[in-house]
Amino acid sequence: MRVLLVEDHAKLAVTVATGLRREGMAVDVVFDGADALSHAAATPYDVVVLDRDIPIIHGDEVCRRLVADGSESRILMLTAARGVADRVEGLGLGADDYLPKPFDFSELVARIRALGRRSRPALPPTLVQGDLRLDPARRIATRARRHLDLSPKEFAVLELLLGTGGAVVSQEEIFESVWDESLDPFSQAVKTTISRLRAKLGEPPLIETVARSGYRIKT
Repeated sequence: MRVLLVEDHAKLAVTVATGLRREGMAVDVVFDGADALSHAAATPYDVVVLDRDIPIIHGDEVCRRLVADGSESRILMLTAARGVADRVEGLGLGADDYLPKPFDFSELVARIRALGRRSRPALPPTLVQGDLRLDPARRIATRARRHLDLSPKEFAVLELLLGTGGAVVSQEEIFESVWDESLDPFSQAVKTTISRLRAKLGEPPLIETVARSGYRIKT
């Protein structure tokens, strides 16, 4: 899942982004509204986590512009204001959800995941292919009832491949969905992660390389 975090409090932004990355999300961080709009125009984010009180362009205006431009990203607004009127106003701007500060991190993760599911075609709660089972909500993957000890990136790549139902996913699509802009796009991260996944999944092989196209789950 690709997330844009818009938060002008640098320490909070870094802390939240680090936590979300540990949850397997690809997170880009910006600190003002102008940069938020620039990033959103260039990258198809699943979820934009948007603080209302940000500089240059206020969060309310960022939300309005994203909605007016037809952005498919789901918007989760954050604010220190806790009144009902503030929540209603935020949702009235076109936001999909609203979370007052301070918030519990586990609730933030749950809300982002819920919005992320709404930004894509509906998938079953458990993804299954043969003897491979993956539960995105509980972050559990098994094969032949054997628990798979996957890193967050490995889990995210496997979830992406299983979610396509056997369709080919290009290396570029995997990179854009699972990694954020902090990683060099010319790195071997996708190939390395696929190689580790294959080793952990064991035999018979489940991930197939399609020449000059990408990867897919064997069906």
